[in-house]
Order: sequence, then structure tokens, then C-alpha cells
Amino acid sequence: MKIIKLSLIAAAVIGLNACSLDGDDGTNGVNGQDGAPGQDGSNGLTSLTVQTNLPVGNANCPNSGVQIDSGLDSDADGTLAASEVTSTSFVCAPGTTSVESAEILTSLNNNWFVQGQQEVAQAKQTWLEATSGISLPASSAQVTQYQTSSSVEQQALIAQLKGSAKNVILFIGDGMGISTVTAARILEGQMNGGLGEENNLSFDTFPFSGLAKTYNVDAQTPDSAGTMTAMVSGVKTDVGVIGVDEDIVRGDCSTVTGNELVTALELAEIAGKSTGIISTARITHATPAATYAKSADRNWEDISDMPEEVVTLGCKDIADQLVNFEDYLEARFDGLDVDGIEVAMGGGRRHFLPRDEAFNSPDAVSGVEGDRTDGRDLTAEWQAKYSAGMYVYDEASFNTINTETTERVFGLFNESHMQYDADRPNDVAGEPTVAQMTETAIKVLDNNPEGFFLMVESGRIDHSHHAGSAYGALTDTIAFAEAVAVADDLTNDSDTLIIVTADHGHVFTIAGYPKRGNPILGKVVGVGQTEPALAADDLPYTTLGYTNGRGFRDFGDEVTNADATYAFDPDTGRKDLTDVDTTSPGFHQEALVPTSSETHSGEDVGIYAKGPGAFLVNGTNEQNMIYHIMDYASDLKQKAEDKL
Repeated sequence: MKIIKLSLIAAAVIGLNACSLDGDDGTNGVNGQDGAPGQDGSNGLTSLTVQTNLPVGNANCPNSGVQIDSGLDSDADGTLAASEVTSTSFVCAPGTTSVESAEILTSLNNNWFVQGQQEVAQAKQTWLEATSGISLPASSAQVTQYQTSSSVEQQALIAQLKGSAKNVILFIGDGMGISTVTAARILEGQMNGGLGEENNLSFDTFPFSGLAKTYNVDAQTPDSAGTMTAMVSGVKTDVGVIGVDEDIVRGDCSTVTGNELVTALELAEIAGKSTGIISTARITHATPAATYAKSADRNWEDISDMPEEVVTLGCKDIADQLVNFEDYLEARFDGLDVDGIEVAMGGGRRHFLPRDEAFNSPDAVSGVEGDRTDGRDLTAEWQAKYSAGMYVYDEASFNTINTETTERVFGLFNESHMQYDADRPNDVAGEPTVAQMTETAIKVLDNNPEGFFLMVESGRIDHSHHAGSAYGALTDTIAFAEAVAVADDLTNDSDTLIIVTADHGHVFTIAGYPKRGNPILGKVVGVGQTEPALAADDLPYTTLGYTNGRGFRDFGDEVTNADATYAFDPDTGRKDLTDVDTTSPGFHQEALVPTSSETHSGEDVGIYAKGPGAFLVNGTNEQNMIYHIMDYASDLKQKAEDKL
């Protein structure tokens, strides 16, 4: 029966459907009136979010960061009480990796690092073979009283050299290629009344020398960030990154974690030595920054240079990393207690001051000197952190430093880079020379019986070459050589390793067939001639020139700032120099290929060394070997591990 009933119902439905297909739809009825509005509901609770900056050492963010609390304002008082927090998250700075003391060098298995160690071993063997049966050179170490007659004795003496350097000084002539050294040597000699070629710069007389290959992991012609990272960490890396290995992705700060390198300066700091950095460039520029910072981009000198998403991730700008170097280094190593960098001097005030006219220095040249967009005055933060230290910003305050009693010095002598040496007298408030800064640094650092590590960069050699001014580059090189001489005079060969080198060269040439003693900045005058030689286009030409760059400019004697050329368009190609004084400070050499700025070169650069471990400098080397020489001479890694 159930089956029959269901069938009847189904048939009825089918029938109704069939009927509906036959008839037309009726017209719609008129809409009824809207009902009266209902009462408003009660207001909901306000959602609140609070961000709290976390310092280095925080349990949730060991390397600093931001804590984000959110919840509903249940008591409607406009503040988020602890009882109202329903969600907490953290954005932590990824810039450092905590490691145990046994892993002090995260680069031990890096191929570049291993290769550098092998080069040191080979250099020792080369020296053994070359000196078998003779005494150690007097400048090598304090073992000259021994006469060696066998390889066994030689090896014993080499073993004594390991770790015997109490002090290490690394001098970097930024952009100081071989041709720059040669031309500066000649110019200095001619300025002193000689023919020039017979002259020696201070480091030319160092007993050991060799060459360094400057390429970066990803570039045939390098930049300073990659080359300096190699020299102070023992690991070659990519263009444009600071203190990290080649696994980094430039511009992606999330890739910094796990790829940080430990530098010679950091090892010296951990080992209890005093540390210092000097540069005539901005102290946040690539070369000095590589000693203390870890950055996915060399251009992140202050927070205003960083993309917003990078700041949100908690990455730190380079200026912040300098001022808070002590805290960040301690956060990376469990139980570490260091006292921070004792001496830091250079240019770059703008990266430490807020973008607010009220914070301008007395000698500010811009309407608003500072660049920082986070409102922080890092010079004030440094002074609060190191109340016994001295912050100096001009020549007068620099001259008040008492090197016997001053514990630390922070000097920022210009808004951007310091002046070219030729242009230094024009500085608004005056600034010290690189030699004066070197002398002061050594006298302050030398108060530590454990010794010191000091890096000195002459950064404006590079900048003058970029501007196409040989005069500026060579006079800065001469000033740099004077700083090396000061360091040599103030230290002892028996306990101080001094290395002088460059990060890269420039497309700077010494050409033609000028006679002996011909002014190095002058036009080519051939042997036996008195008039300038003419090229195939019947025009005279200079001994010095550039393969590419901004080209000819004649500012005469009045303009000593090489950067003045940037106010004009490049002017390359041949010029009639017949009536031009090419020896004047304002003359810029001709360039073959027009570019907005003259470029680096991929040539090898010189290494000059004296003191314990200097004998390891010989032949042609990978640039990262320089770190391994410093480590061998001062035993930095082992001494650092002993402190942990």
C-alpha cells in the first residue's frame, strides 16, 4: 500500500508540474509598506593593539624586536590592560645568530675559509724553503738572535711566531691599486724636490709584500663591501653585502640569520683586546662597516635608507649596529661580556642624528643635518651608554682628547664623508688628518695590556678616482702613507703586525713614454725632449688618465674638492691641453668611455706587511687570506675561545 500511495503522490506532482507549463504567470502584486525601523544595537567593544620595543637580551627576542599585544577594551578606558590582552605576537630582529663558544666561527666549513687556511700553510712552507739555513729577518719577530741551520729549527721559530702579535693594525687604502701607489710615490718624491721615481712611500720599505686577488664571489670587478668582508672574516662573499657569506640574498634581511661571519675585530673584542676603527669616509660606509656590522645591503646606513618592510622585520641599520655593537655581540654568544669598540672616528654624522634641525651640529652645512626618521639621536645614546667616553665632532674638540686618561672616543667630523686631504683646510670647523686620528687611536688603545686591533681606512682615495681627479687620489694616498709611518713609529716590530693593502683598484693608468722626472701630473715629454709629445691626433696628452669616467675638467688652482665635477655633465673624449695646467689641483684627467662615475678595476692589489706573521705575505693570494694572516699572528680565534 505504501508503494501505491507514493506513486499517486508522485503522479500528482508530475501532473501539477505539467499544468504549470501550460498557463501564463500572473502579474506581481503591489509591494507592502516598509516596517518601522528597529532600535540600534548597543556599541561593540573597541579593539586595541599595543607595540612594545624589546631590548637586546629579551627572553622572547634575544636580538631585540617588537612585542605586539592585542585585545578588546572591555572597560572602555582607552588603554589595553594586561587582563584584556587576548593575543601576543613577536617580530624579532633576525640579524644575529646565537652560537656556543665552540662554534665561534660559523665559517669553519666554508670553502673560502678553508682555502685561506691552506694558503697560510703553503706560505709557511714557501718561506721555509726560501730561507733554509739563514736567520729570520729582523722585522719578522723577536727571535732574530737564533741562527737557523735546519728546517726543524726553522719550524720551531715559525711556531714561536704564532700568536706573538699583541697588536694588529690593518690599513686599507680604498681604491689604492698598483698604479695609484706608483703615481703617489712619484708625486711625493717630486713634491719633496726629487725626480720622484726613486722615492718610497712609508710602506714601500716594509720587508714583506705580495698581491691579493680582489674578485667577489659573484663579480669579476669587486666592490668594497665584499672585499672588506673577505679581509676581516676570511670568507669571500658577494657584492654589496656586509659581514655575511655568499648564501645571503642582497636586500633580503631575513636571509642574514645563519649567514653571519665573525670578524677579526669581533674576535679581538672577545679576546679582551681594545678595538678601533678609523675612516676618512663615513664610518658607516662599506669598508669600516664590514668590521662590525651584519647587513643584507651596504646602503642601509641608517633607518631612512631601509625599505619599510625591512624595518618591520626588525633588521637594524648600520649606524645602530655601531652604537650598540657591544649589546649585539654579547647577544650572539652565550655568557659573553665585552666592553665595546673603544675608538671610532670618521665622517657620517647624518646617519646618527634625527631629521630635525634642532639636532644640527654647530658646523652643519645642510639646513637639516640628520637623516634618521625614527627620531633617535645615536650620538646621545652613545654618550649615555659610555659616560666616560668623549664624543668629538671638530678639530678643536679632537685636540682636547687626553690619550692617557680617555677610555674611548667617538668622533664624527662631517655630515657625510670627511674632506679630501687637499680640501681639508676648507672644512667649516676643521678636522684632523688621518695620521692624527691614527696617532690618537693608538695612544688610547695602547693603554690595554692585552693589546689592540685597529683598522684604518683612507676612503677618499676611492672617491677622488670615481670623480676622475688624480690629484685628489694621489694626495690622499700620500696622507695615508703618513698615517702608516705614524703607526710604525708608535709601535714595535716585535709585538705589532702592520698590514697595508687595498680593497680594489681603479681604471687608472700611467701611459706614454715620459722622461725620468717628468711631472707625474703633467703632459708626456719624451726622453731628450723639452716639448710635450703629440698623439696621432696632434694633441698633447697626460701621463695619467682613466679608461672610463666623467672626463676632462679644468677648475685650476681654486677648486680642491674633486666632487665639484658632479655639478656638470661628463665631458669625455680628447681635448686640446696645450694651454692647460694639468698639474693644478682642479684638473681632471681625460677619460675614454663616458660614465657617470669612474669605475673600479679587477686588478690585483698590493699587500705590504711587517711584524710577527708578516713573512706569510708572499706571492699572489686570495684576498681573504689576509684575515688568516692576522689570526695566525695574534691567535685571535683561540684567544677568543679561551675567554668563553
